[in-house]
Amino acid sequence: MELMASIPDGSIQLAVTSPPYDNLRTYNGKLEWNEQIWEGVLRELFRVSDTGGVVVWIVNDATINGSETGSSFKQALYAMECGFNLHDTMIWEKPHFSNPSKTRCHQVFEYMFVFSKGVPATFRQIRDVPIKYGKPVGKSSQRHRDGSTTNKETTTQSTGEFGGRKNVWKKNTVGQENFGKKQEHPAAFPLSLITDHLLSWSCEGDYVLDPFMGSGTTGVACINTGRMFIGIEKDEGYFNLAQQRIAQAQQEKKGGNK
Repeated sequence: MELMASIPDGSIQLAVTSPPYDNLRTYNGKLEWNEQIWEGVLRELFRVSDTGGVVVWIVNDATINGSETGSSFKQALYAMECGFNLHDTMIWEKPHFSNPSKTRCHQVFEYMFVFSKGVPATFRQIRDVPIKYGKPVGKSSQRHRDGSTTNKETTTQSTGEFGGRKNVWKKNTVGQENFGKKQEHPAAFPLSLITDHLLSWSCEGDYVLDPFMGSGTTGVACINTGRMFIGIEKDEGYFNLAQQRIAQAQQEKKGGNK
């Protein structure tokens, strides 16, 4: 909150971040997290966001006494009170569950709320869903508010090799991406997930903010894709880890390896 106050109004084109998930992690005993804090962070994110700017808020809920807290929904609704549009409610679907449940279906997803300050200035839909060339488009219908439908004639068109990705993204966890390697942060995100959001919602040279920087994955993705990066992290150990990872990414890009 102290450092975000120094960021000028309307200077950030994109924020990609993941705040604490209730009390699921202790973060070396330094976690301070409650409704007043996340409300303050969301207010600051609205202030620093440029017109047309986007915030990707990746979050989930703890389960306490058999009930999910629902704090993720509270955060989304409060972001709307601050002035954001809830532009999209996206899902990160993981291929495997972490903890089996005996009382409910196994949990394999996290929310990715996409808040926008007005209409997003940038959106490039990732096209990686394989489809057949010249796929025939059959009869389709449009349902109106009164329940009636309008039918359209059958046509055939060349649809190209790939279609646009839907808003449920299937991605491995960072542990699955880097299987066998020691994980130095308890809640790191896969680089490909953050990279795809940067490519979707920002342009090269845009300013990207992560106020919960953690191990610096957003910063590494910004280096790799030519974005400017501002990262804030409270824990000194994680901050040093993020600095090392970002410096390595800068060196690799400078050397032509990225």
